[in-house]
Amino acid sequence: MNPDVAADLTQLSETLASVEAVLDLDGLRKQIADLGEQAARPDLWDDPESAQKVTSQLSHKQSELRKIEELRQRLDDLWVLYELAEEEGADGETHAEADTERERLRADIASIEVRTLLSGEYDERDAIVTIRSEAGGVDAADWAEMLLRMYLRWAERHGYSTEVYDTSYAEEAGIKSATFKVDAPYAYGTLSVEQGTHRLVRISPFDNQGRRQTSFAGVEVLPFVEAVDHVDIPEKDIRIDVFRSSGPGGQSVNTTDSAVRITHLPTGIVVSCQNEKSQIQNKAAAMRVLQAKLLERKRQEERAEMDALKGDGGSSWGNQMRSYVLHPYQMVKDLRTEYEVGNPSSVLDGEIDGFLEAGIRWRRTSSDS
Repeated sequence: MNPDVAADLTQLSETLASVEAVLDLDGLRKQIADLGEQAARPDLWDDPESAQKVTSQLSHKQSELRKIEELRQRLDDLWVLYELAEEEGADGETHAEADTERERLRADIASIEVRTLLSGEYDERDAIVTIRSEAGGVDAADWAEMLLRMYLRWAERHGYSTEVYDTSYAEEAGIKSATFKVDAPYAYGTLSVEQGTHRLVRISPFDNQGRRQTSFAGVEVLPFVEAVDHVDIPEKDIRIDVFRSSGPGGQSVNTTDSAVRITHLPTGIVVSCQNEKSQIQNKAAAMRVLQAKLLERKRQEERAEMDALKGDGGSSWGNQMRSYVLHPYQMVKDLRTEYEVGNPSSVLDGEIDGFLEAGIRWRRTSSDS
């Protein structure tokens, strides 16, 4: 076998071994066995919320183990493929097939290696994402809706379930804001690098003179709150208003006052939910979002105190984090990592893994320096 190819395969094997060590495959198998026992209990569905959590965790962890085992098997098979290619000679089809698989495998191992960088306190959690239109009028509202579709398509591509809690439609087109949950392993750790302002440059479809327009939308990512977080909200601290859900252009989509708006009086934080079927479900979803916002507020305050003690005045990432240019040229570029793609349509269709991986690596490098 070519010495360079052999060295490369050895390097890939070492990288995969370090991933296997960090993810602790024996521990993962034990967790799967424990969750399997819980899932097999006859009284599992007596508590539907707990049952959902157990079955979801079991599915995620089985998928994680399967991915790692498949990568190791593919690497073992690749050694054999190169040996067969050597027998054929350098110009044989098997050699080209082996080279193609080696590059695919390199990308897949690098992708799963990024997961080992997610070691923050809340990184394992589900994510609550809010998108808001900012400067740019109707174009910004349309841009916010494009971003919402981008993230939902990303989740769909990976088989992750999502739940849209609230959508506030703009008058002419697009949305003022939307809040949704992503139920996936390490959803918060992965998507948290998307937080910030996303900028779109294009010929406005809403300008009859066909002028170029720059519009902005903000993305906020919060970890899903769990019971262990102890985010207690006294009844006296909130005001609850109910109203009728509305669809695009202000049309009513519900004939009852089932939508819920909760105002947290001490902080002025307002959240709403209108996409569930009943007022009780909407209130529960809105409370979860409010808890997530209060947890994040507490974390920000603690971080500010630590930064003040360290005397560095805080380390802001900067607000504007990515540009999407559709005219006069085509490019999507992350302003922090310099990662860029020349095909905006694929990015807007949910192909954002390259940006996520670059962002996670950049964040780790920034925090280490």
